[in-house]
Amino acid sequence: MTTSRFRTRAAALASSLLLGMVLPVSPAQAATVPAPTLAGRMADVKAAKTMNYYPSNAGWSAMWTGFDVTAIDTDLAKAAALGADNVRVIVFPDAFGFPTPKADYVERLRKFISIADFYGMTVKLTLFDWWEGYSDVTRSITWAKTILTPYKDDPRVVTVELKNEFQPDDAAAITWARQVIPAIRAAAPTMPLTLSVDGGTGAAGMAKIKSSLAGTPLDYYDFHFYGNSERSLAEIRKAQAAVAPAPIVIGETGLSSGITTEGEQAAYLARVFRAAAEAGVGSVAPWTLNDFTAGAIPANSNVSTVPAQYTFGLYRADGSAKLAATVVRTAWTTGTTPNSVLNLGFEAPANESPWRQNLPEAGAGTVTTDMPRNGRYSLRFAGTTRTSAGLPSLRTAPITPVQGGYKWRAEAFARGFSATGITEISLSWFDANGKWLSESTSNRLPAGNTTWTKLVVETAAPAGAASVQLHLKSADNTGVVYFDDVAIS
Repeated sequence: MTTSRFRTRAAALASSLLLGMVLPVSPAQAATVPAPTLAGRMADVKAAKTMNYYPSNAGWSAMWTGFDVTAIDTDLAKAAALGADNVRVIVFPDAFGFPTPKADYVERLRKFISIADFYGMTVKLTLFDWWEGYSDVTRSITWAKTILTPYKDDPRVVTVELKNEFQPDDAAAITWARQVIPAIRAAAPTMPLTLSVDGGTGAAGMAKIKSSLAGTPLDYYDFHFYGNSERSLAEIRKAQAAVAPAPIVIGETGLSSGITTEGEQAAYLARVFRAAAEAGVGSVAPWTLNDFTAGAIPANSNVSTVPAQYTFGLYRADGSAKLAATVVRTAWTTGTTPNSVLNLGFEAPANESPWRQNLPEAGAGTVTTDMPRNGRYSLRFAGTTRTSAGLPSLRTAPITPVQGGYKWRAEAFARGFSATGITEISLSWFDANGKWLSESTSNRLPAGNTTWTKLVVETAAPAGAASVQLHLKSADNTGVVYFDDVAIS
């Protein structure tokens, strides 16, 4: 389809939705779409390329109270262009009306699902967010059935998350879930049901949910991962073990570019996608499509005053793409997460680099055009010392997850001018809890003036290793040292 035709169709869709029209489906088309099965929907869930979504200027319940068809249409087109085939949307009882959803809000949900379908995306519905009325079981069931019944056999809706970030230590919540789950199953028997846990509750919380709901089991479990991406494989495997043999998806994951760099945000997502693939988890859902503008998160949200919550998006609030959008598009369209996101040649803009200073009080590395080996840039250390904690360095972590016993190789080229002290590269190993295990170091750059010299470290990951950091070090150096052309595999 040409771009102009695509835009024409998109404009026609938006116009029809604004007018409240229902896009027609012919009897012949309807006859060719079989009724969904639980197994079929579960297959879709486990492979879904899911995008978490709110408009940039209307997060959480404001998406519904200020429903903007044009903005939603534009955003879902962007999500589809990234390769998304599923979009998660959260429904709030207080906004929609409880226990009887308001007709205009039910219509807004229908319009949203129609827009998603137009762009080739199914929908994951999350119910009962911002809601703790666990004593009101009967009306909870009534509300949920009213929302879901129109979609129980609709292939455009593939799954229902009963509640966002469920708290398994809340006895009232468990009692409520034990009654609501069977009622929804009776009303929508082919609809897979799940619950998610927050990033802090993690695998232990998932295990508690499974144990507490043994009599009314879920179809799969939804893991929200915001932990250390360098150890994401270990964390994902903990989550899998906690609920086995039920499958898991990663329903939310990401890093705020407001508390780090856009480069580290991109590397974070690349590590999670790679770890999930290694663990056999086929669905990873970035949080979220857009950054949020000031005031976009309703004031009654407990995250509305947290600056970092406004910058998890793959796109900035002005609509421009971050490097993270490229990572997600590549993962979804090619199934790969290349090392290029690590900026191993120092050619990326500063905000797109995942390199971080380590012990900069003893000397910080700076990217410079003074002495590149290739390209325009290299890394420079000059006048460094050391601290009681160790040697100053610039560090990053690979995209490939760490597993004990696997062989690793890292290399970098270094060049010295009147260099003194220690210049080397090293691999620092950590266990699944982030405890330092050991260090593997390369050959050292000779003192004085040198040509470009390859520093290499080859080793096997020690037993129990769950993550590794690559350090480019130069300490006690009264001269100048440059690094360039780093590699790790």
